[in-house]
Amino acid sequence: MRAHIVSTGMAVPERVVTNYDLEKMVDTSDQWIRERTGMFARRVSDEKTAASDLALAASRQALEGAGIEPGDLDAILVATISPDYVFPATACVLQHKLGLKQTPAFDLSAACSGYIYGLSVAQAYIESGRYKNILLVGADVLTKVVDWTDRNTCVLFGDGAGATVIQPNGTTGVLDTVIGSDGSAVELLYQPCGGSRIPISEEAIRQKKHYLYLNGREIYKYAVRAMSQAAVEVLKRCDRTIADVALIVPHQANIRIIEGVAKRLDVPLNKFYLNIEKYGNTSAATIPIALHEAIAEEKLKAGDLVLLVSFGGGLTWGASLVQF
Repeated sequence: MRAHIVSTGMAVPERVVTNYDLEKMVDTSDQWIRERTGMFARRVSDEKTAASDLALAASRQALEGAGIEPGDLDAILVATISPDYVFPATACVLQHKLGLKQTPAFDLSAACSGYIYGLSVAQAYIESGRYKNILLVGADVLTKVVDWTDRNTCVLFGDGAGATVIQPNGTTGVLDTVIGSDGSAVELLYQPCGGSRIPISEEAIRQKKHYLYLNGREIYKYAVRAMSQAAVEVLKRCDRTIADVALIVPHQANIRIIEGVAKRLDVPLNKFYLNIEKYGNTSAATIPIALHEAIAEEKLKAGDLVLLVSFGGGLTWGASLVQF
């Protein structure tokens, strides 16, 4: 049995922050942001909205699409690096909001690669026969840990959640998934303060260590290489070529990264599904949100091969070949 994505859902905050809004906040311009990132707008959560709130709305939509009730779920997996709390897991908070009490629920922390990491776990559960109904959510609210005076990071990130219900299927589904990581490059993309290495303190906050840090130049080079290699590897393992793929759904990190991957794979950019202009980088939520919109726009039909590929802090990366 294969792990089949039977339905999707998404949720984003109502507030839209455009490049023109950012022009009034930091030394930047619409042209500068578009040329370097491909972004124009991003959604920003209010003070009362946490990752679990967006995850709940996306999950309800996915459950409705699958025609199942929360009580039918065997497991809840949430990929996030901006959880409601350091602990417990946001998946446990989501479980409670869905009205459940004993359903297994846990988080995965793989940054922007979180959804693909979660998909590999769901795939293993389904293929082993352990579970039949899995809710996999990618949810992040990184605008709460972004320094809005730093134009190198505040222009990049938005908030959102994407949810998928995954069930066994004898013919279609996840053909294979590859994941990888390199912990030697942790400090290229991380949130220094808040863990046991640098606990929260007045001094850490004065030094702005509670904000996300990004070395964009180095991340670009690493991301293009890692995403391309992961895509090639998963295709090889499935005995397929890039020509067999109907649509590539990449992590919506930066248009230049996606263009670099397209060049390395020798495929036109129009083979990639892009919504980065509308939402920016929503971390673990980008791929499930993009999948949801691609399906709604009828970019996919039954039998199509879809390549999912991502890269994130850790450093982490992954690719999955899925037949719909």
